[in-house]
Amino acid sequence: MAGEPQSDCLFCKIVAGEIPATVVRETERTLAFRDISPKAPSHVLVIPKVHYPNAAALAAAESEITAELLVEAGEVAADEKIVESGYRLIFNTGAGAGQTIFHAHVHVLGGRPMNENMV
Repeated sequence: MAGEPQSDCLFCKIVAGEIPATVVRETERTLAFRDISPKAPSHVLVIPKVHYPNAAALAAAESEITAELLVEAGEVAADEKIVESGYRLIFNTGAGAGQTIFHAHVHVLGGRPMNENMV
């Protein structure tokens, strides 16, 4: 059920503390942690603590949390000191777009020039 933790979801397990992650920020409704396979010097994932399979489903159901993800992504960029040099935010939605974990999340990438084939 959307919004509820899923027992087979890697990110739900990270939120629950069942799987370790390098957490860089946390709010009541979001969690930000380093990607285990970074595509840039700074590569952090920001996720909602509630489970939705992708960004579109999250936005349709809980627009306030979707907005909070973007605010937190900006805070991550500031913490990572990549605001001035620029950073990229990516929501992959669906397997065809490269989504491999079906829990809504945004990638925050920066620390080097970006090209079109990042994530």
